[in-house]
Amino acid sequence: MIVVTGATGNVGRPLVSLLAGAGERVTAVSRRVPSEGLPEGVVHAVADLADFASLGPVLKGADALFLLLGGELNGPGAPAAELFDLVREAGVRRVVLLSSQINGTRPDASSHARLREFERALRESGLEHTVLRAGGFASNAYAWAEGVRARRTVHAPFADVALPVVDPADLAAVAAAALREDGHHGQVYVLTGPEGITPRRQAAVLGEVLGETVEFVEISREQARAHLARFMPEEVIDGTLDILGTPLPEEQQPAPDVERVLGRPARSFADWARDARGAFR
Repeated sequence: MIVVTGATGNVGRPLVSLLAGAGERVTAVSRRVPSEGLPEGVVHAVADLADFASLGPVLKGADALFLLLGGELNGPGAPAAELFDLVREAGVRRVVLLSSQINGTRPDASSHARLREFERALRESGLEHTVLRAGGFASNAYAWAEGVRARRTVHAPFADVALPVVDPADLAAVAAAALREDGHHGQVYVLTGPEGITPRRQAAVLGEVLGETVEFVEISREQARAHLARFMPEEVIDGTLDILGTPLPEEQQPAPDVERVLGRPARSFADWARDARGAFR
């Protein structure tokens, strides 16, 4: 059995579908009961990774675990090693952790200290493990959906800074491979899209997909900061804006690991936008 945490999100949902479609027994874990149905045969369980013990009963009988961390990264919390002790004691042998490219490019970033702790604890746990360091998500463009639907307008900072955003479907596909196949133990995969794309160009692509013009309006860093402060922890905001506005060369360079693992090119932002266009209509 494979346990998937964050199972109702942009990565977890396609991962659950891929695993179920491959005939795997899957337990989908989220903090709340999903509003949409899961694939036939998938079992749902409620657990909150901010409370490691809540995951214990879910892991009984599992062989592998996909670990997606969210709110539990905000603040110190329990030592990460305690989670992997629990995982090991449950008899799980393989863990795939969704992490961030920033852990490799900016190893001193305070915003990612807790996530680095989880990476380190997993490496030291004795479990078979794979770490997926993801770049920025194409699905972050969902934040523009209301403005596109209502006014055919995108407001964003750093109009002409290009980053190779990754389709969450590719993250799910790489995770499925690492969970199901041998040969990924100890690997750290950097997962990005196939090419850099600017926010201005993303807006244009959304327009192309919709068959209408989508206007791009550049906002200042200060305006973007005020927006992010509504839902993002204070300590994460400036680091996020630094990456979006002044990325390092290696953060702008597409990584080859999606194609290396899957044997096909990474999906583009346009590929993602075609699949997501219903949210922007």
